[in-house]
Amino acid sequence: MSHKFAVGQTVDLVPRVLRAAAPGQYEVRQLMPESDRDAGDPSYRIKSLDEKHERVAVESDLTSSARVGDLLSNSVA
Repeated sequence: MSHKFAVGQTVDLVPRVLRAAAPGQYEVRQLMPESDRDAGDPSYRIKSLDEKHERVAVESDLTSSARVGDLLSNSVA
C-alpha cells in the first residue's frame, strides 16, 4: 500500500487517551517501510515543534493539516 502523506507535509496526530503527545501540527519526516504488522496502514516518522524527539505513527492516526500560510492565501483569493 502506498503512503497518503509526503515527507515535509504537515499533519495532525489524532488524540488518544493513552498517548501523551504534544497538541498541534506535526511534520512528516520519513516514510517508514511496509511491514507485516501494518500492511494496510503505512507508518510515518513525524516531529512536532513542541517536542525534542520524533515519533512513529500509523496513517490511520494522522489527518491532513492546513498550514497557516495556506489558510491565509486561500482566504485572500
